[in-house]
Amino acid sequence: MRHYIYFAGLVIVALLLSFSAHAVAVDDNPLPDQAQEAKARAIMGDIRCLVCQNQSIEDSNAPLAKDLRDIVRAQIAAGSSPDEVKAYLVERYGDWVLLKPPLNIRTLALWLFPPLLLLGALLFILARARRTPVNQGPTPLSDAEQKRLDMLLAQNAANSHGTHSGKEGTDS
Repeated sequence: MRHYIYFAGLVIVALLLSFSAHAVAVDDNPLPDQAQEAKARAIMGDIRCLVCQNQSIEDSNAPLAKDLRDIVRAQIAAGSSPDEVKAYLVERYGDWVLLKPPLNIRTLALWLFPPLLLLGALLFILARARRTPVNQGPTPLSDAEQKRLDMLLAQNAANSHGTHSGKEGTDS
């Protein structure tokens, strides 16, 4: 039993150490000025990694994300404002590079598609529910169906009585 506990402890330690191996090396080439670096990091948190797509460039370890971090830092070091840096990246890569794209004519579909899809799904469900009749129990059998059922039940009863009486005496 002690061996299992030691083994489990080793596995846990190995897993914890492996998580740190996957940590992103965000401090590629940090700016010497802490205020500029903080400004650059704030911008990096708003820029989408074009490889990972749902991660910011601050959190991504993709080579393109590193290049984008270098661009952001270079722009901040050159004296650009955060809005100017974002405008530069949007001009180069489009609105999609922003994790929170602005609401404008080009991104209207992006913003309206999810609520319209939800509304469409709700309308479909409501229309389907109205068309489907409420289950009011089984439909009664027609006279022909009832006669057929009675005949089958009678045959089944006759067969089961005949087979039981014949088998009872042969089991000994």
